[in-house]
Amino acid sequence: MENITELNQIATSKPKSLFRESLRHLWHHSSGKAGIFILGMLILIAIFAPLIAPYNPTQILRESKRRTPPCIHLLGCPADQPQHLFGVDGNTRDLFSRVIYGSRLSLQVGVVTMAFAILIGTLIGAVSAYAGGWLDNLLMRIMDVLMAFPSLLLAIAIVSVLGTGLINALLAIGIVSIPRFARLVRSTVLTVRDLEYVQASRAMGASGLHILFKRILPNALTPLIVQGTLGIATAILDAAALSFLGLGAEPPRPEWGLMLGEEKNSIFSAPHLVIFPGIAIMFTVLGFNLLGDGLRDTLDPRLTHTAK
Repeated sequence: MENITELNQIATSKPKSLFRESLRHLWHHSSGKAGIFILGMLILIAIFAPLIAPYNPTQILRESKRRTPPCIHLLGCPADQPQHLFGVDGNTRDLFSRVIYGSRLSLQVGVVTMAFAILIGTLIGAVSAYAGGWLDNLLMRIMDVLMAFPSLLLAIAIVSVLGTGLINALLAIGIVSIPRFARLVRSTVLTVRDLEYVQASRAMGASGLHILFKRILPNALTPLIVQGTLGIATAILDAAALSFLGLGAEPPRPEWGLMLGEEKNSIFSAPHLVIFPGIAIMFTVLGFNLLGDGLRDTLDPRLTHTAK
């Protein structure tokens, strides 16, 4: 009777919040903390871009000369000259304002493409593993074909077929990212589908969809979160590469890769036009990679005790 009472007390006691516990471990992880700080700053910059940027990102400053270097009054720039923290680009637009507004576009690119890839990849991987048989072979062979090509080259091919533009570039990046999530979810479903609690749900008459979406897929959330965070960084890089090649965002949209592509020939005469957008891309990708590394160590029970 005492054992039964103890078990009842354990069963009725309020468990710790998994979300709160994960946040606590993440905050004590050095890489995760650095990633949170960088991405927090990026999100604040994106939200308050109209207040931070001194000019409209597409405004042509007719009183300024093309590709003028940075002018900061606190650092000795003459007060009679207009202040441009990052200088002026080849179309006489304030580069600082364009870099600030570019943070919005980069976050949209990363989140939208990964949401699309995770949704489609999860459905394909879950259905493939749970159904098995010829459907599993068919879907996985399609994924193998997509993974056989370098992701950037495949994205360029898709954009070439669909036409240039930011929307088509996002669609292409999302398509080339689907196989990794499909493979990830499939492996998780194959591991979980024969466990006792799944068999118990099946014996109680639960439908296949209920078992798949209520019992099996929740176990795939942890690897999906980690892979999705790292995938956002890859998506931002791929989108910048497509825009650099003239296949993504179109002028005068403030996109970091497009800024690099427009001023690539000025790297020696006006290096600031290439350095500042490049630094913005570097810190954004670094932030997502650090956060992904922290989430991986935090959400994996085998690594939680080693996370610092």
